[in-house]
Amino acid sequence: MNAVTDLSRRRLLQLIGAAPLLPLAGLSSASLLAGCGGGSDGAVAAPLTPPATTPPAFASVSFSGMAAPTLSNPAAMATTTVGSTMTATFFDMSKIDYKLAYQPFFMTGDLVPNGSGGTILAGGYFDINNQPIIDTTVAGKNRQYFSDSPDGTSLLTVPNAKVAGVKGNTVFAVVQFEYATWAQDGVTGMYGKLPSPIAVLTLDQDSATGKLSLVKYHNVDTSSVNGLWITCGASLSPWGTHLSSEEYEPNAFTISSDAQFKAYSKNLYGSETAANPYKYGHLPEITVNADGTASIKKHYCMGRISHELVQVMPDNRTVIMGDDATNSGYFAFVADVARDLSAGSLYVAKVGAGFSLDPAATGAAPLTWIKLGSASSAEIRQLANTLKPTDIMEVRTTDPLDASFTRVAANGRIEWLKVKPNMQKAAAFLETHRYASLVGASMGFTKMEGTTVNIHDKIAYSALQNCQSSMVAGNALNVPGNGISIPKALDAGAVMMLNLKGGQIDTAGNAIDSEWMPADTKALITGEDIAADALGNTANPAKIANPDNLKFSEKMRTLFIGEDSSQHVNNFLWAYQVDTKTLSRIMSIPAGGESTGLHAVDEINGWTYIMSNFQHAGDWGGIHANVKTTLDPLIRANYKDKFGAAVGYLTAEVSQIKLSKA
Repeated sequence: MNAVTDLSRRRLLQLIGAAPLLPLAGLSSASLLAGCGGGSDGAVAAPLTPPATTPPAFASVSFSGMAAPTLSNPAAMATTTVGSTMTATFFDMSKIDYKLAYQPFFMTGDLVPNGSGGTILAGGYFDINNQPIIDTTVAGKNRQYFSDSPDGTSLLTVPNAKVAGVKGNTVFAVVQFEYATWAQDGVTGMYGKLPSPIAVLTLDQDSATGKLSLVKYHNVDTSSVNGLWITCGASLSPWGTHLSSEEYEPNAFTISSDAQFKAYSKNLYGSETAANPYKYGHLPEITVNADGTASIKKHYCMGRISHELVQVMPDNRTVIMGDDATNSGYFAFVADVARDLSAGSLYVAKVGAGFSLDPAATGAAPLTWIKLGSASSAEIRQLANTLKPTDIMEVRTTDPLDASFTRVAANGRIEWLKVKPNMQKAAAFLETHRYASLVGASMGFTKMEGTTVNIHDKIAYSALQNCQSSMVAGNALNVPGNGISIPKALDAGAVMMLNLKGGQIDTAGNAIDSEWMPADTKALITGEDIAADALGNTANPAKIANPDNLKFSEKMRTLFIGEDSSQHVNNFLWAYQVDTKTLSRIMSIPAGGESTGLHAVDEINGWTYIMSNFQHAGDWGGIHANVKTTLDPLIRANYKDKFGAAVGYLTAEVSQIKLSKA
């Protein structure tokens, strides 16, 4: 009998419980950090073998990947499929193998408990008065709109939480819903036309098994922040709040002819002109209360960009931000006060020589930082309330033949800009993309999605879903000298790594008050474009394609990568072990869907989880020509005629767990 099987019965239940992903429960964080080679402060810990009277210390985690599903098993292509195994290795060389599985809390469109004896529609849409928004596109079948696109998710706890119906530990998940793809007529596109809902789930955590069960669903009242716009990725702040996102900020200069934004305003306010575009494109922060309700605020001082997923550094002040747009950039925010994002300084990067998508390339492209300005959220919100876009700057889409204008590539097109006198601050915080281009930032990235941080190694990771158009030399949107220039497109995208350092100065020669600013960037891992294979994939299915969600687990030393790919017939969730450089496919998403809601949770009450959702199953594209006929009826049967999508997490199948000796 090895040391693992000598543990108490309760400890063994924690190690092999059916619900939690990992056998990290019951092992001290000190042992785990020692097994990983150091603590979160970067100090190296000696890998000492613990005394024989204690359980063996956790050493490492590895994943055995699954094969991509094929048409030989169409049912596997039409649902969430998990065929991977996670192995936990201990310092005595004993191992525990876990066959992984997916466990949803609900499917959008389900009626779920509201905590007051009634039910509420999961993923349902509400207007500014918290009244249901009704889909009337099918005569005689009016129903409340609900999302097929759950996205950013945070799992967290709140001190002294108490919610009726919880029998074990009280745990909360905040889940946001990015959009609805279609109205129920299947013809009317609804992307960006509805105010994004966001919900707090009260979960009952079984103290013996770690299993999470939904007890209460609370729809957050967003009326105080004028509703939410296209909420995509999210992260958990170090102080336990949910940091949301509003991507693809509406173009304030063309808003009068923007049918999408008019529809959004109509559905939110009942008027096509009531919504102010400058109120959207900011960073919402949600604070969960002990009773499972929540409050919300928007931070207007962090740049009005295509916020995708932000990551707060361990100093509780520095924030690195994803910018999901064509002609996007690396943005960073340094708060004036720790744990408070309501005021601070906004920076944008300039990329130096040597930018490459070759992971084998030596060296990295240096980053220098342009300070765009310092402001408070209240100050910028007041400007948003009072200024029109033409008060801030002049924008031309053809050359005005006037030397006072500057030619830039912004928001995926060429423009000529001139800032009005004394409007630099308003331009920096309300027209951030345009202003960053104007002052010489490297605004050539395409679809910069998730960001995350490896604290021990002091490295950030950033996903480039596609590397095309504005990143490619010779393209009209690739501004010469911006530092981002690749010889040809890599549509399958890349994950970049950025070394984080202190002691940096901005381009004006002023010190940046942060020890966690990115100093350079280089490719970590890339996808591979291919000619379409027999299934329809146009990116190598053995590699990542179009990375989107990124989350790093310190204890597992693993970077989790979720795909938003139009090049893989099924999108995948991957695990990349940064020490062994091993890439493993751990889950397949229903065909036509996107892997979302990723959150690697190292520890909650002794249990470790990986949260994962998916979006818009059966959203067919050209690559699905060979599978659509077979898979469409299966996906319709599985997911409410393609209107439903799952919110859930990865678990371990207890029946498959075995103990083995290395």
